[in-house]
Amino acid sequence: MRILLFGKNGQLGWELQRSLAPLGELVALGRGDKPCADFTRPSDVAATVRALAPDVIVNAAAYTAVDKAESDSHTAMTVNAVTPGMLAEAARGLGAWLVHYSTDYVFDGEGVTPWREDDPVAPLNEYGRSKLAGEENIRSSGCRHLIFRTSWVYAARGGNFAKTMLRLAQERDALQVINDQHGAPTGADLLADITAHALRSALQDPSLAGIYHAAPHGETTWHGYASHVIAQARAAGLPIKVAQDAIEAVPTSAFPTPARRPANSRLNTRKLRRAFGLHLPDWQLGVDRMLAETLHP
Repeated sequence: MRILLFGKNGQLGWELQRSLAPLGELVALGRGDKPCADFTRPSDVAATVRALAPDVIVNAAAYTAVDKAESDSHTAMTVNAVTPGMLAEAARGLGAWLVHYSTDYVFDGEGVTPWREDDPVAPLNEYGRSKLAGEENIRSSGCRHLIFRTSWVYAARGGNFAKTMLRLAQERDALQVINDQHGAPTGADLLADITAHALRSALQDPSLAGIYHAAPHGETTWHGYASHVIAQARAAGLPIKVAQDAIEAVPTSAFPTPARRPANSRLNTRKLRRAFGLHLPDWQLGVDRMLAETLHP
C-alpha cells in the first residue's frame, strides 16, 4: 500500500510520518518539494496525486493563520477548500482513500454542549468558512474519506500556546489569559495515532468512512491550560517569575482580534470512540508529555 502525505513539516505532519510508516510505503511531501505539494496551486497538486497513484492520501496541509484569513480569504479558501476538493476528485478517480483534518471552527461556538458531527454548522470567521467548504467539497466528490474535526492542536515540535506561556511566565510578574473560551488541547501525536488506527480499520471496513470529532477527554479554558502548564513547569524547576495567583482570568474582549473566536470548542467524541474502539486520555496527560519533552529535551 502506498500512502501519500501532504504537509509533512507541520506539527501534525511530523507526527503522521511516524504513525503512518508501519501501514505501508509512505511518500511525505512538504510545500517546497517536488512533485508539487504547494496547496496554492490546486491543479499541480492534483497532478502530483495522479502521477504517484497512492492508495491513501493524507492531507495535513492547511492555511491556519486565523486572523490573517480575514484579509486573505482567497488564499485560505484555495488552500483549505479548493485544493482538498481537487484531492478528493483525484482520490475518487484512483479509488483511493482521503484523510483530511478540519476544526471546531465550523460551528458558531454558542452554548456549552460538546458539538456532535451532525450539529448545524455556522462558522464565525473566514478560516472556519474555508475549512467548512473543504469538508463539503470532499463529501460531494464521492471519494472514500475520513475527516477528523479537532481543536487547539499543539506539539512538542514548533511553536505553541504552552511554549508562549512558559516564555512569558519567566519574563513577567503577571499574566492575563482568556477564560471564556472552552475546549480541549489536542496533541498532534494523539491525533496522528488516532489517524493510523482509524485508517487501518476503515481500509478493512469501508462503512466506517465519514466525519469524526477527535480530541482528548475533558475540557479547560485558555486560562486553565496556561495555569496547568506554568504549575508543571514550576514543579519541574523552571525559573518561573509569575506567581500562580498572578495569572489573571480575562474575557475574550480583553484581546480584540480580526477574527471572532468560538466560545464553545468542546467536541463530542462518542462516534469516534464507538466506531474505532478507542479510549481517549485526559487532555492533561498529553500536555504533560509535551512539557516533559520541551523542558528536558
